[in-house]
Amino acid sequence: MTLTRWFATATITLAGLFANPIARSQPAVAGLNLPDNPIAPQSQTPPDSSTTPPAAPAQNTTPMTEEERRKLAQEQLAKQEKQRVFAVMATFNTTADKDAVPLSTGEKYQLFFKSATDPWPFVLTAFGAGIDQADNSFPGYGQGVQGYAKRYGAAYVDYFTGNLLGNAVLASWWKEDPRYFQKGTGSFTRRALWAASGTVWCKRDNGTWGPNYANVIGNLMGGAISNLYYPASERTVGDTLSRGFTVTAQAIIGSEIIEFWPDMVRYHRRKEAEKLARQGVVPNAVQPAPGSTPPPPAPQP
Repeated sequence: MTLTRWFATATITLAGLFANPIARSQPAVAGLNLPDNPIAPQSQTPPDSSTTPPAAPAQNTTPMTEEERRKLAQEQLAKQEKQRVFAVMATFNTTADKDAVPLSTGEKYQLFFKSATDPWPFVLTAFGAGIDQADNSFPGYGQGVQGYAKRYGAAYVDYFTGNLLGNAVLASWWKEDPRYFQKGTGSFTRRALWAASGTVWCKRDNGTWGPNYANVIGNLMGGAISNLYYPASERTVGDTLSRGFTVTAQAIIGSEIIEFWPDMVRYHRRKEAEKLARQGVVPNAVQPAPGSTPPPPAPQP
């Protein structure tokens, strides 16, 4: 039921984002990177074969100092903490930089705290609790305002506990990177499998890849801790394991959305730009105010 709730919430959110009029605004044309004058020929200067091309600059193999590493990691983390899907859905735990500097223990806790206190999980939890209320999930909580408050609190504590254990405590202990590294290229199947494997396979602080112990065990530990506040009828071993693995399944869905969302945005913007181009719409054109008289045409010489 929890997985159904999360999936339904994500679907509603995505539908709302696609319907957002921002996606149909000026950036749709700008994203095409069209030339200013596609008709005018572009002159090219033939290369001078007598000129020897400059040698490529030598790569700096000097290892970074701790201060340089810390500064670069903070710069990358600051960019991640601004990542959102249409200014709504926070994607702080995601990076497209395959060579991102490993996070220190303090930076992992910083990333956890930023994610846990962002408005996005509170909004998502509110939708999820509402769906649980309508389905009468966890009937021991009852109905009404009190029942909704209990469902809301339980859902957010589930998220908070899993995030704390999987992305901060255990990730620091086992020196695992809590971020999802976007693949971004390759076939659809390869990228889908890559996104799904992120919950059980992760990058380590030393640059190697291995099992994502922090995420899997953190989810199971979170499921066990949830027995402290779920109704007595929901505290069986099966329910505990189900909650732990359900959180893992939710993470897979989230990774798939994050992996392919940029492609969906680019496709949507390209289609909107093509539509505007067929209609002859010029971006940033100054339109006369409603009800005003347009200026007369300039006199011909």
